Amino acid sequence: MVSYMGPVEYSIEIALEKIETILGAPYNLSKRSIGILLLKEDSEIRELVRRQEPEALPQIDQILEEVKAHYTHPIEYEMAIKQNEEAVRIARKVMSVHSERTGFADRLSFLTMNPVTGWPILFVVLYYGLYKFVGDFGAGTAVDFIEGTVFENHVNPYMEQFFTGLVPWPPVRDLLVGEFGVLTLGLRYAVAIIMPIVTFFFLVFSVIEDSGYLPRLAMLIDRTFKRIGLSGRAVIPMTLGFGCGTMATMVTRTLPTLRERVISTMLIALAVPCSAQLGVILAILEGRPGAMFIWTGIVAAIFLFVGFLTAKLLPGDKPSFYMEVPPLRLPKLSNVLTKTYVRMKWYFKEILPLFLFASVLIWVGQLTRLFDFLIEALRKPMEWIGLPPEAAKVFLFGFFRRDYGAAGLYDVNKSGVLDGVQLTVACIALTLFLPCVAQFLMVLKERGWKIGVGIALFIIVISYTAAYVTNVLLTTLGVAL
Repeated sequence: MVSYMGPVEYSIEIALEKIETILGAPYNLSKRSIGILLLKEDSEIRELVRRQEPEALPQIDQILEEVKAHYTHPIEYEMAIKQNEEAVRIARKVMSVHSERTGFADRLSFLTMNPVTGWPILFVVLYYGLYKFVGDFGAGTAVDFIEGTVFENHVNPYMEQFFTGLVPWPPVRDLLVGEFGVLTLGLRYAVAIIMPIVTFFFLVFSVIEDSGYLPRLAMLIDRTFKRIGLSGRAVIPMTLGFGCGTMATMVTRTLPTLRERVISTMLIALAVPCSAQLGVILAILEGRPGAMFIWTGIVAAIFLFVGFLTAKLLPGDKPSFYMEVPPLRLPKLSNVLTKTYVRMKWYFKEILPLFLFASVLIWVGQLTRLFDFLIEALRKPMEWIGLPPEAAKVFLFGFFRRDYGAAGLYDVNKSGVLDGVQLTVACIALTLFLPCVAQFLMVLKERGWKIGVGIALFIIVISYTAAYVTNVLLTTLGVAL
């Protein structure tokens, strides 16, 4: 047990003693542990106390306010610093260091967190990990082989021939092997286009995670994130957002304040593309360095600007940050493969049915003409941002699932109807466009319907405004991409 008695920590210890005397109901934890969690403003413990003895909460809240008045940082931060100091003091009593020599791992660990060297190292990780491995090899070489050679040349023609002879009713046949058929479109998107990209992303993420680089990235990026109302801790849901925005939105609940949770939820929904969407965009823009630079710059600028503006407008305390930094180590192959396998198993279990279900919804929309009506309604907005009518279905697909929309953009790009400027604008608009249905529902669940709807409306305005301005500037300046 850590005592918080001392010239600075006195008020925390007194507060704990007071809370212990107020608590009277039985708990599975000690009263001191309950008191510590209450001072840290743990929402679950607070709800537990509210159910057990609601009359105690006003007194506890008063004590909490008195303690807060003594410190400039959140109480959770102050307590963590004291606990760390106590742990160091105990360790020095029972341990002795026989060598002060710094190994390669320690020197590399320092370099990854030093702003002068950390940002170039991050650039190398992103370039070779995401751009070359996920975007170039995964979304390029692997997808070209599976989608082009395997599905388009063999699987799809066989299925179309098989079901044409087996199913005499055109509407039923279209459900299975039509333009938007469950097998020829939904299965092809999920297995041939999205699965390779997600697999390679999960491999890279597992390597980063197992090496211990992720907490160092959090330390490196903390100062930048402070300017947009977040702390380095937010790098975890942000990084997960590059895998799946739905999962990342759920993980924002680990952030300490409601203000940080709202800001991170909005930024993930607005400007963090999921792995499949990112991989497809990297593959599409490969060989167009100017387009890649413009897309990256605009998305990053909007991410930072919206975060900065939201941090100024939303009330609340500035975030604080502390984190245990584990040793840097070589990733263990068995760990990397196991994590990738588990995540791919989740992908097939959760995502594949959604792709097939989206194909069914589109088929129903075609039969009822609702799909045609929605595409027609989107044609005018597409014209406003300089895109051809064929792009309308990409954004409609994107609302079912972001990766579904990315796969649709992949098909449209293959048809050759988009020039360099249109392709750049489409990638910007699709990246900033509404989150998929699953992520939107998770936003509503985590933040409530008022904040969720507000975020959705804000994203629609930002995405179309950014795409419109980009198209006007590139067209007016005569930029060739």
